[in-house]
Amino acid sequence: MMKKSLIALALAAGFALPAFAEEAAPAAAPEAAPAGPHTFTGNITIASDYRFRGISQTFGKPTIQGGVDYSHESGFYLGNWNSNVNEATGYPGGSIEMDFYGGWKKTWGDFGLDLGGLYYYYPGTNTGFYSPCNAKPSVFTCHTGRVDNGELYVAGSWKFISLKWSHAVTDYFGIPKTDGTNYFDLSANYDLGDGWGINGHVGYTDLRNFRSPNGDDGKYTDWKIGVTKDISGWVVGASYIDTDAKGKNLGDTYRYMNTNGKELNAGKGTLVVSVTKTF
Repeated sequence: MMKKSLIALALAAGFALPAFAEEAAPAAAPEAAPAGPHTFTGNITIASDYRFRGISQTFGKPTIQGGVDYSHESGFYLGNWNSNVNEATGYPGGSIEMDFYGGWKKTWGDFGLDLGGLYYYYPGTNTGFYSPCNAKPSVFTCHTGRVDNGELYVAGSWKFISLKWSHAVTDYFGIPKTDGTNYFDLSANYDLGDGWGINGHVGYTDLRNFRSPNGDDGKYTDWKIGVTKDISGWVVGASYIDTDAKGKNLGDTYRYMNTNGKELNAGKGTLVVSVTKTF
């Protein structure tokens, strides 16, 4: 997510009246009808990895993602975005992420404001499937229930720079007693012209009331630097993504192991390539 931004697309309809040979001058084409107050867009992405706040959600494997968005000229918007995930990366019993969001955004010259809420839903998940929960004695405070997360956010922007604060109002992705977790996101997207763009990002996850078996608190910084190229409406991107999240040893917060016993440092630096189409 959020990895999860609205792309507004203005729709206009126009037509030209035919000119007849007997007319002294061709008839002038009427002006295009003004765009309506409602805008609907869709998007689809294929990428080499799904990184959310710097952490792999697909165990380092490719992902296919897509969403739909509605916006009104008043600034209100609603949307849905979806992606495959791997159950070994914190979603036991699940394989799909479904995000639902809504809010209000407006710009005044070079400045912008965005207020909204976002709900992350993972159908079929159950935190009671965690193998550490079944260990005796367990090193986790375990409970059963679906993995999900609800956040409120506020973002401000100036030209190509934005700063966003997201605040969890539920347990953070099913981790007990972690409501109140914050995420801070400073991003920049600059248009170089001729279809080229560069982007950068620094984020910080302030995870609340958590300790891993190895004693780390789950707080970390992530960063990204990338480049994009628009080729006839298809946006090809390449980004280097990295974090200082602890995931080197089993028992660290961001060290994952799948059912085959393969381990992954989910926050290790990597190059992610992607292609996106908006329609």
